[in-house]
Amino acid sequence: MRPSDSHEVSQLNELKIDVGALVFTAHYVLAGNIIMCEQMPIYGGYAGGLEETTIVDVATTINSFVMTQATWHLDGPVHVRWGITTAREALAVAGHAAMAIEANTNLMLGNQYYTVAGPCTVMCLLETAAQAMTDTASGREILSGVAASKGVTTNYTTGMEARMMAEVAHAVAGMETEKVNEMLDKLVAMYEKEYKTAPKGKSFEECYDVAKLVPTQEYLDVYEEAVKVLSDLGLDYWTKK
Repeated sequence: MRPSDSHEVSQLNELKIDVGALVFTAHYVLAGNIIMCEQMPIYGGYAGGLEETTIVDVATTINSFVMTQATWHLDGPVHVRWGITTAREALAVAGHAAMAIEANTNLMLGNQYYTVAGPCTVMCLLETAAQAMTDTASGREILSGVAASKGVTTNYTTGMEARMMAEVAHAVAGMETEKVNEMLDKLVAMYEKEYKTAPKGKSFEECYDVAKLVPTQEYLDVYEEAVKVLSDLGLDYWTKK
């Protein structure tokens, strides 16, 4: 591995850690590695509701820098019912936690992406956009994604979801939080009623040319459809290009 590569150690839910993780941590610290400590607080689980999970998220983040001497923390508040980070409640936890920490520390924060819909679907891209808006507006430095189809289906993730994540981050950078919230509320409302019937999408082999490693025209068209939705909401990033 390169000296710049992160070495991961994960905490357990909620606010726990196992001996194995401590052994990893000791090795990473002695070796002088860059340490990424990861944790995904569960909304609706042991922590409770929105306020309680946000408090746990903040505590977990701070604890990662104390207990594992992390270089940066990878968050990922997840909804107990849907197993995703793009649900309204999970976004609220992530946003509030990040803003609280960013306002009072210089800690480096990241967030990981788990959508319910799969690649080559407008829903997947809109879910990704919603979280990228939340993370950017709340001050996170690192966006880590995207694990489409909840991250549990083999070969159901592609570079196009990451492209959407990055372009939306550029689109809302520097925008007033109130304006982002207004757009975000409308955006989440477009897909949150579709969780039970979310499209599976297509595998990497089905929506990418595996020889040239470029997306198919079908996926490019789906991407443009999602871009139109976001542009209509008020994101002018693509119209300015």
